Amino acid sequence: IQFTSVFNACATAATSLQLAAEAIQLGKADISVAMGMDKHPRGAFGSNPENMGLPRWYGEAGLHTTPKFFGMKANRYIHDHGISEETLGRIAAKNFRNGSKNPLAFRRKPLSVEEIMASPVLTYPLRQYMFCQPDEGAGAIVLCRADRAHEYTSTPVYIRASEIRQRRYGAYESHSISSSVHEQVSPTVFASEAAFESAGIGPGDVDVLQLQDTEAGAELIHMAENVFCADGEHEQLLADGATDIDSPMPINTDGGLIANGEPIGASGLRQVYELVVQLRGQAGERQVPGNPKTGFAQVYGAPGLAAATIVST
Repeated sequence: IQFTSVFNACATAATSLQLAAEAIQLGKADISVAMGMDKHPRGAFGSNPENMGLPRWYGEAGLHTTPKFFGMKANRYIHDHGISEETLGRIAAKNFRNGSKNPLAFRRKPLSVEEIMASPVLTYPLRQYMFCQPDEGAGAIVLCRADRAHEYTSTPVYIRASEIRQRRYGAYESHSISSSVHEQVSPTVFASEAAFESAGIGPGDVDVLQLQDTEAGAELIHMAENVFCADGEHEQLLADGATDIDSPMPINTDGGLIANGEPIGASGLRQVYELVVQLRGQAGERQVPGNPKTGFAQVYGAPGLAAATIVST
């Protein structure tokens, strides 16, 4: 049996899913499995800075951790687009609320916007309960040739697109010690554009979404980068509950990373699992109404890799 091991940080699972799908597409297999797992130690995400061309002292000084990057990126975004800190709180509260309806969630206690805003600031403007928590977990997706799907299930869900794109020079990056004067958009923009083109649909055709929410700022930014709203529209959308389960744009219906934690080898597969459950109408208390038919998943992994996956019935 052919076996391939990959590591692309938070995009690891999406990469394994793409490789499993391509093995079938290229005729190398009739059935393939994408599997991911992680057992992360306590504390923030971090790695050896020397693996990324940075000096060891950069890590010893506490600079080689992701929360400081998340805070800086979120702070700039809400400043540039006139978004309040309470909007970040609404995103986190929505994901805690959704997680309380998910029996597999890591955090199952709903928190109010007020409780989230009152929690300690870790990296401004992000509070403690706006962050996901590294943890341990595993996931697996079984794929087969489309023309044989009905041999195994009466409710097949098909991969319509799986695209991965790398950052271009000038894109803001988590572990960079400098910033280019020539700015470039995130690789998420290019990955989602390619996925929509490959699937032959647009953002308005998507019924349920899974967006990377390592912290509330990530989900906020990814809403616009994947063209589900324009920059700055979040304030009103979140105030109106436009991303709730029973809304026109349900995002992270299982609670996302904030409620489920992030075992980075598995989290992208959790996203696709949730989309499959939703499209099959098997999500129980958190089921999106109206018979959803198309799902979209996006992940972003340091140091600058994004993946977008589209599935449908």
